[in-house]
Amino acid sequence: MIVGIPREKHRLEHRVGLTPAAVRQLVHRGHSVVVEHDAGTAAHFADHDYEQAGATIVYTAEEAYRRADLVCRVGPVVDSDLPLLNPGSTLCSFHHLAVSSTSVVERLLGLGVTLIGYEVIRDDDGALPVLRPLSEIAGQLAVHIAAQYLQREHGGRGILLGAVPGVPPPTVLVLGAGTAGEAATRQALAAGAHVIAVDLDLERLQHLHRTFDGRVVTSLAGLGRVQRYTAFADVVVGAVLIPGGRTEPLISEQMVRTMKAGSVIVDLSIDQGGCVETSRPTTLADPVYEVHEVIHYCVPNMTSTVARTASRALGNACLPYVA
Repeated sequence: MIVGIPREKHRLEHRVGLTPAAVRQLVHRGHSVVVEHDAGTAAHFADHDYEQAGATIVYTAEEAYRRADLVCRVGPVVDSDLPLLNPGSTLCSFHHLAVSSTSVVERLLGLGVTLIGYEVIRDDDGALPVLRPLSEIAGQLAVHIAAQYLQREHGGRGILLGAVPGVPPPTVLVLGAGTAGEAATRQALAAGAHVIAVDLDLERLQHLHRTFDGRVVTSLAGLGRVQRYTAFADVVVGAVLIPGGRTEPLISEQMVRTMKAGSVIVDLSIDQGGCVETSRPTTLADPVYEVHEVIHYCVPNMTSTVARTASRALGNACLPYVA
């Protein structure tokens, strides 16, 4: 089998479909790999790293797609990608079809291309093994990002997301107790914050309670509860996931109105539609905006800001399915 790794077209997508370490494993198992020139540069993987791993460097995106039976990339397909795809080939990526353009989906169907969405691959236990490491990274990043935007110089309330003797800790509300929510909870607790985790699944909340020795406040999701928690939270992390489906808003605009000026929302669910009514996709170049004096961070590919870590994690997770 020939595996193709194209360079991501979006200028703010720094991750790469497979790392040199993953390529080495594929070559060892008898596969051929073609890598587009500079595909890994933004994540600090040089062409010669891929060549040393056994890959062939090609100099156009067309070659990376046309020569491949299986293409591994990160971002979803856009219109300009369609002429490059081989009919009958297989494309692995985070497709996010629930929020994709209808015209792109219809044209993909017409091409007879097989799509494998990393975000919907399930193992025998029903878990999402390829999405999981990226969710873990996103959950941790959410707390780091919130800490930055709570600072006065970034428009925040001038609050340290940490623990200071004699000063009440900030409150972090985490919506969703899955992988990203658990990672955000762990990071916020480690920083010294007061954390409230909300989910519809009691077993997930029980897991969080056990994992963190009762240090996190857990609550079943309910409109009244979420409304009360939102009003006094300094940070809201939206980590709601409906695998393969569009996320519906859990926090209304009216709830956002009740939040404190300079508080921060980090909506990790934005890649599937968002779980806050006032959320809209932003970019790493222009990541935040304010609604009702509340800072919103809604970058769908936020893990691209730690592209090297994210690419390694993705390669580790997807390799068993690619090879």
